[in-house]
Amino acid sequence: MNSNGEADLSDAFDDSLENVPKSVDRAALERMQTVAYVLDDSIRVPGMDYRVGLDPLLGSIPVVGDIASGAFSLYIVLESARLGVGYTTLVAMIANVSLDVAGGMIPYAGTVFDAVWKANKRNLELVIEDLTDDDSNSGHAEDESSESESGGVEIEVETPSA
Repeated sequence: MNSNGEADLSDAFDDSLENVPKSVDRAALERMQTVAYVLDDSIRVPGMDYRVGLDPLLGSIPVVGDIASGAFSLYIVLESARLGVGYTTLVAMIANVSLDVAGGMIPYAGTVFDAVWKANKRNLELVIEDLTDDDSNSGHAEDESSESESGGVEIEVETPSA
C-alpha cells in the first residue's frame, strides 16, 4: 500500500513475473497487467476489503458499456496471442471475456457479476501460467520442426509395403 492507502499496481496480482522467461516482452506483460488492474481492481470499495475496477462501472451503461468493456478485455487476449500463448489458453481467455460480457448484460445482476467475475485478472493469471509452464507446451504446436514453411503442419504417412 502507498501513502494514500491504495494498492500499488505491482501488488495488485499474486502472480510474479519473475518466473517468466527473459525472452518474453516484459513491457507487454506490464501493459496487460495495467489493463487488468484498471478494469478489475483499481477502486477500493469504502468500508470493505474489496476492490472493483472500471468493468462494473462501464457495465452499468446498458449494452454499450459491456461491449466497450469486452473490447478493452480483448486487448489482453490479442497481446497474449502476440506473445505466443497456446491455443487452449487463448480459447479459455476468450471464454472468460465472453462470459464477462454476457453476464454483464443481465440487468442489475450484471453489474454485480462484473464486480465478482474479474475476467481480466483471470486471463492475466492464465497468460503468466502458460508462459512459465516449461514442462508442457499445452496448446502450442507440438514441435516447430513439424511445421512446413507455408505455415501448415506436415503429416508423415507410411505406405503399406507389399
